[in-house]
Amino acid sequence: MIAGHFGFAAAVKSRVPAAPTWALMLASVWMDVIFVPLLAAGVETMAPFGSGDGTAYGAAVIHADWTHSLVGALVIAAAFGVVCGWRYGRQLGAVLGAVVVSHWLLDLPMHHHDMPVLPGNAAHLPLLGFGLWSAPAAAAGLELMLVAVGAWLYGKTAIATAQAAGTSTRPAYVASIAMAGSGLVTLALNVAGV
Repeated sequence: MIAGHFGFAAAVKSRVPAAPTWALMLASVWMDVIFVPLLAAGVETMAPFGSGDGTAYGAAVIHADWTHSLVGALVIAAAFGVVCGWRYGRQLGAVLGAVVVSHWLLDLPMHHHDMPVLPGNAAHLPLLGFGLWSAPAAAAGLELMLVAVGAWLYGKTAIATAQAAGTSTRPAYVASIAMAGSGLVTLALNVAGV
């Protein structure tokens, strides 16, 4: 779902131009950035879903009981927002924290039932996830839509901003095409299992 997260961040950039693009992109995947070292340390794990080896698009159950729990996501988002708030001000800190939380919300329809409410799956509440990854074409279609809409909104705003400033729109077009292209390449690699 990486491409979809980036697409959402691009859409937010179109509505909050003062937010640094790099910070929005990082915020959109910050939960996964924290997940990777926890995965390497064996604190969080992945297991194949169904009969495959778990390498295909959406073919793994992700036991990210700390980073991808609802409460864990809120704590991670709050911490990210506070740190960014020191640098960029309270309003942008709140926006960036909200983008971190969007990761959990966008993962919810995709994930198999592997997202706990409480960190470490404390209290053993039912795991969440609607399992759209079980239908890879539908999941990829949703991600493609996020990338396309995000790139389009980003481009529309960047072009309008350049026109209002009386500057060349060429950099805005190039940035929009690069954003769309990188999203499509990322999605293609994910779907290919790379």
